[in-house]
Amino acid sequence: MVKKVVIMLLNANPELPATLGSPFFQATAAAAMDLEVEVYFASRAASLLRKGVAENLYPGKKREKSIYAFMKDAHAAGARFYACGAALEENGVDDTTRIPELDEIRGAATFLTTAIEDGVLTLTY
Repeated sequence: MVKKVVIMLLNANPELPATLGSPFFQATAAAAMDLEVEVYFASRAASLLRKGVAENLYPGKKREKSIYAFMKDAHAAGARFYACGAALEENGVDDTTRIPELDEIRGAATFLTTAIEDGVLTLTY
């Protein structure tokens, strides 16, 4: 039985904001189901962790709810946000520019170790 959901944002592209709402909506839903949820940000997706980026992206034309609002919902529900240190550096995210929801910097080995644990469902975007 699944006890944890691990989401890897590798190909999620801030230049295509329509692709960004679902991962956070699913993270929120999984947390509401009392599953442990970890969201890993890599590559271009790490730019979402820089202040001002996700706040100005909307998944739909109506612009009713920003990607950052979806992120905050997921985090408030219990999802933990982790990022690759190199991806943060590449995307200009540091201690002064990062959003407060970033929980920790974790690398590939930690993601892979978690992803192969029994009872873990891994989703990639």
